[in-house]
Amino acid sequence: MTKAQGGRPSPARLDRDTVVRAALDVLDEEGLDAVSTRAIATRLGVRMNTVLWHVKSKARLRELMADAILGQVDLADLPEDWRERAAEVPRRLRRALLAHRDGASAVVGAHAAEPGTLRFAEALAAALIAGGVPRVAWTLWTLVHLTLGLVREEQAASGDDRLADALDAAPGDYPSLRAVADDLEPTAFAQRLDHGVTLVLRTLEPH
Repeated sequence: MTKAQGGRPSPARLDRDTVVRAALDVLDEEGLDAVSTRAIATRLGVRMNTVLWHVKSKARLRELMADAILGQVDLADLPEDWRERAAEVPRRLRRALLAHRDGASAVVGAHAAEPGTLRFAEALAAALIAGGVPRVAWTLWTLVHLTLGLVREEQAASGDDRLADALDAAPGDYPSLRAVADDLEPTAFAQRLDHGVTLVLRTLEPH
């Protein structure tokens, strides 16, 4: 690709992939709220209309960003056993989401029927089909939504433990929560994901 002065892509050679990469750079550096066609145009040194010509709208840009992130999920050398494979794909999804600031928020609500998304969904669906489980698509969505929700919480975590503080402030109340307080630790996200995925897969009965 030819470069304009300052190392930026020449507007004449700008393409959609370059726009999406620039959007991911803005995401990583400044967060999802900073991603806009104007911010991308400024980054690339082009007019905002040039960016829009390639991505059409901010909603479409979000779809393409989500697809790019899902396209980064490593699907090589997955386990042969269907349950192990169906559990491993969400773990790898988590890693891909965590590789980007606000990665989970960037994917939530973006329903892209693009190669990266389809490749990811195909791998998870194939594992579930191999297990002969019912409602493969619904189970797939359950696993994906579980992963997105936990990673979104993980990326928004402030590090404080308000629940523990609330329990300490009311020593005679909430005995059930107090009994399971060790598992209410607001971290251990990888272990919580494994636990949730295991529960989902354990309930599935082959046809």
